[in-house]
Amino acid sequence: MSKKVTKERLLTIPQVREILSSMEELGLDQLQRRTLDYAMKFSRLESAEKAEELVKRLVEEFELEEAEAVQLVNCMPRSIEEIRIFLGGGKRIVEVSKLKRILSLLDEYRIE
Repeated sequence: MSKKVTKERLLTIPQVREILSSMEELGLDQLQRRTLDYAMKFSRLESAEKAEELVKRLVEEFELEEAEAVQLVNCMPRSIEEIRIFLGGGKRIVEVSKLKRILSLLDEYRIE
């Protein structure tokens, strides 16, 4: 039986971790177990809710594309230079003040 994709959605690593963790008792296949292991190791936020909230704020407050916001949340860059990589790799000019505000917002949500 083949499965049909009905909807595609961008997810952050914490969201993937939460989804797969909730499915764990049902039994995960090898790829799902590896993906869960990756998500557990590399999740930079404490919860899927925080990740979703941060993505929403980045999109609304800084007019970022959702894909850009998701990548920022997944990687949680620590410098303006790193943020620039996710915002068009220098193809788009973003004011330094805006980049500083984005970094400040990321720092609010960052777990150490």
